[in-house]
Amino acid sequence: MVSPHTGKWMDAGNDAKVTSWTTSEMEGAAMVKFGYFLSTEEYAPGALVEQAAMAQEVGFDALEISDHFHPWNSAQGQSPFVWSMIGAISQVCTLPVTTAVVCPTTRLNPAIVAQAAATSAVLLDGKFTLGIGSGEALNEHIYGQAWPTAEVRLEMLEEAVEVIRLLWSGECVSHRGRNYTLDNAQIYTLPQTPPPIFMSGFGPNATDLAARIADGYINTSPDKDLVERYRAKAQQGGRAQAGFKVAYAQTGEEGVAHAHRLWATSGLPGELAQVLPTPAHFEQASSLVTTDMTAASVVAGPDPDQHVEAFQPYLEAGFDEIYVGNMGPHYREMIRMYGEQVLPALRARTT
Repeated sequence: MVSPHTGKWMDAGNDAKVTSWTTSEMEGAAMVKFGYFLSTEEYAPGALVEQAAMAQEVGFDALEISDHFHPWNSAQGQSPFVWSMIGAISQVCTLPVTTAVVCPTTRLNPAIVAQAAATSAVLLDGKFTLGIGSGEALNEHIYGQAWPTAEVRLEMLEEAVEVIRLLWSGECVSHRGRNYTLDNAQIYTLPQTPPPIFMSGFGPNATDLAARIADGYINTSPDKDLVERYRAKAQQGGRAQAGFKVAYAQTGEEGVAHAHRLWATSGLPGELAQVLPTPAHFEQASSLVTTDMTAASVVAGPDPDQHVEAFQPYLEAGFDEIYVGNMGPHYREMIRMYGEQVLPALRARTT
């Protein structure tokens, strides 16, 4: 409940306490959707399907799912094909799904992405968003070609979106562009309405491109400046998605251990995540990330209040949809705890 005197949120119970949430922050966060993130790098297909079904059962609003050819490191150890996973997920739950994110430029030709996304939208009764990005060498270099510069990757992505939307018209398409050629290509299985396209952007140039060509914006950090930059320039829409991970465990120490073993790569600075080509290279680089650095950057353990507070920076940054995934083996316990405690607390604060 909200105190009528302070405008602060007060947890009901024997020991009510005031948190740092102001009335204006709660009003700004109204109507936020809270989703679950499916990590194809860490979990096998059966576990991902189980997580999707559990997420719907406990009350999450939507799903995001990653697209990787390689995991970030060998400890994660998985990389199921995202389009097969979406097909399986569509048979066990009815939540909306966003890819976070697919790179439709090198490993996957945009024509194939257009067909895969259209089929996914049909299977999901239209509740599908194609999340795209300019990619990482880790996943996209596998045919042996040189990894393009960031500027070239964004140029390729812009043309790829053009190709995808042409094919979603249902017409027979021929296209000769700088990067892609289509010859009498036509997609026959299409949803009633083309899926929205959201684009990830971790810097100003990518964010500006997202504002110009996409229907929405995706980020993994609570960067309010980039969200506002996107919305100020957006031509197609203004919705913004964010995703982050927590490490549920019986103790904070155990959770940090899982996070550090599996996701120390998330602590790498700058553009390393875009240019390192193999899991082995990521393992070498992430040896510089200490356990203390990981502990300072993740919510670990079983305290629901800490998990609730982890959403605050993303709410303050203005995201409309916030997705949370688990690191480590205790995803069942994490999902149940979110359904019983975290999601109700978040919704009480944001409505």
